Amino acid sequence: MTTGPPAATHQAFAARLLPAAVRCVEAVGPAQSLPVLPAEEALIARAVDKRQREFATARACARAALGQLGRPAVAIGRGPHGAPMWPPGIVGSITHCTGYCAAAVAEATRVRSLGIDAEPARPLPADVLGAVASAAEVAALRGRPGPLPWDRLLFSAKESVYKTWYPIARRWLGFEDVTVTFGSSDEFEAHFHSPADATALGTPRLTGRWLAAGGLVVTAVCLPWDP
Repeated sequence: MTTGPPAATHQAFAARLLPAAVRCVEAVGPAQSLPVLPAEEALIARAVDKRQREFATARACARAALGQLGRPAVAIGRGPHGAPMWPPGIVGSITHCTGYCAAAVAEATRVRSLGIDAEPARPLPADVLGAVASAAEVAALRGRPGPLPWDRLLFSAKESVYKTWYPIARRWLGFEDVTVTFGSSDEFEAHFHSPADATALGTPRLTGRWLAAGGLVVTAVCLPWDP
């Protein structure tokens, strides 16, 4: 069984945050009831309907993005910690939340790793922020201007950092292991606390970009071969 790409959209979110070497396909609106490839069926066999639709739409985005690189439409499995299993020679990332699915891919010869994340533009539940942010990060967020949910943006940034980190290091990275700081524009920096973590990644920090639009906060990190 083959799957077609998601419905076309003229809205771009994650795609606006990524360099030209990365191909990003996004689906804005309700996730669709698309078929998945046979090798993917077991991954969502017990999932609720919403999760199945988001999974199928995100995988369709991923195959469409692979097609833009001239790659065939293949099954995209899931590793032991939930990360997508990309074809050889490909790096990529997938994200989905209510009303939005996206996948970004690049040739591994051009990009070392990347991560994207989208979240609803709503504050985090009160009991979550303490698990996500350090006291210093919480204090810094209090000084940020405007109605933007900076706590949710911080969470999303750390998710993008982890998605970039894991394919290289292949080990857990906690929220407390990274400090994220936001600049005056659309960029953020993630600093690793442990020298061992920095050594594993080959750099003491990652730089990402973010935007808030369409009821979403979206973040992206792209790690080139010469950071």
